[in-house]
Amino acid sequence: MTISSGLLARFKDARVLVVGDVMLDRFVYARVSRISPEAPVPVLAVEREAASLGGAGNVARNIASLGGQATLIGGKGRDEAGALLDELLSEDPRIHNALVTSDTGRTTEKIRYIAERQQVMRADHEAAWPETDSGGILAAVREAIRDHHVMVISDYAKGFLPPALVKGLIALGRAEERPVIVDPKGARLAHYDGATVITPNKHEVANATGGEAESDRGVAAGAQSLLADLPRLSAVMITRGAAGLSLMTRGAEIAHIAARPREVFDVSGAGDTVVAALALALAAGADLADAAALANIAAGIAVTMVGTAAVTADELASELHTQQFESAEKKIVSLDRAQEWLKLWRAKSRRIGFTNGCFDLLHPGHISLLRQARATCDRLVVGLNSDASVKRLKGADRPLQDEMARAIVLASLAMVDLVVIFNEDTPEKLIQALRPDVLIKGADYRREEIVGADFVASYGGQVIRAELMPEQSTSSLIHRARK
Repeated sequence: MTISSGLLARFKDARVLVVGDVMLDRFVYARVSRISPEAPVPVLAVEREAASLGGAGNVARNIASLGGQATLIGGKGRDEAGALLDELLSEDPRIHNALVTSDTGRTTEKIRYIAERQQVMRADHEAAWPETDSGGILAAVREAIRDHHVMVISDYAKGFLPPALVKGLIALGRAEERPVIVDPKGARLAHYDGATVITPNKHEVANATGGEAESDRGVAAGAQSLLADLPRLSAVMITRGAAGLSLMTRGAEIAHIAARPREVFDVSGAGDTVVAALALALAAGADLADAAALANIAAGIAVTMVGTAAVTADELASELHTQQFESAEKKIVSLDRAQEWLKLWRAKSRRIGFTNGCFDLLHPGHISLLRQARATCDRLVVGLNSDASVKRLKGADRPLQDEMARAIVLASLAMVDLVVIFNEDTPEKLIQALRPDVLIKGADYRREEIVGADFVASYGGQVIRAELMPEQSTSSLIHRARK
């Protein structure tokens, strides 16, 4: 796998056209208080409710959360759920709302009941979608597709995508030389022929081919069968749950991409996350193999979340860093993940310390600072300047080691509990987000020079100036080495 941080950086310029069955996902979060006296079923004490974009809408939502831009074409009813879809879309400037409103159709809703981070029940509101204005949809896609890099067809078999329309959409994508990704539904897949890649799950493959799709051999046979049945299809990517996914491109051997073992809380929407990450990676210039590997990583993050998943670019970058440097996998994290860790630690009354720096060449002075910092707290978070930040602060010839090399060295130290890379020149935003109990900086900084000192002191936190070791600095080491 050759995925680089540069690929993720290009997501912001990637544009994906999403066409398909849009629905509203509702979540009812509750706790199980007792068993009902009326029937042997649990009684849920409702604590809160939430709503989010579902189906093709969740694909667009994941594209946006990963940093890309999406246009969403789908159907909704003239009802309360449809109005809520419009409201949710208006909250995300990276998604262009191109939904079609039907006077006779009903907006599909899925209501999931969740207790103790586990889904215990689902209730659906849906009705057969009235006949789609295929000509109007094709005209809208024809107008939009030239401004997008990739098209996704998200088929949930709710009626918005009749086979003839799907064939027309694929033909448009091929005519405009845009990759077309299809998330299919059902056992009959002939109308998806001509797509760049289809992304069935293992159950859909088994239903479509009549064979088993659990073992590597069965999955390979299923992929070969689909490519044989769909002669203009370029590739098949089969999602396999805990086993990861498998990619077969026409004329090539199948590639099985394993998933990292995880505690799975909710698989709702994980397939949409796969499609979104795959589409964005292709739109950003990745080849299909790297795009599939990235999609697999995104799916692994999604299943650890509760509710319809929307994975962020920071989470994906953090997970990439983690997988590339397994020895420090739990320490190098995004800001969002750091905040989750701090919440857990604070629930256990742990004292949180924070220090920061470039740490270009780790030397005894750094070790002394980190040791003193760790002595003041139960958990130590280190803010690390990114490569771009170091260049601005230290000059064009710095850093000598890239940010991941510096992060992995720090994360390998027992005294460091988390490493968070930040792009700004100072850690002020990071400090404000984390609100450490103790802020530690070297004694070469005066109290008024320490970034975040006033903020930490404002809520009763401590600011500590650590003792320095004489003649220990990265700049002096570099100067001596260049003599």
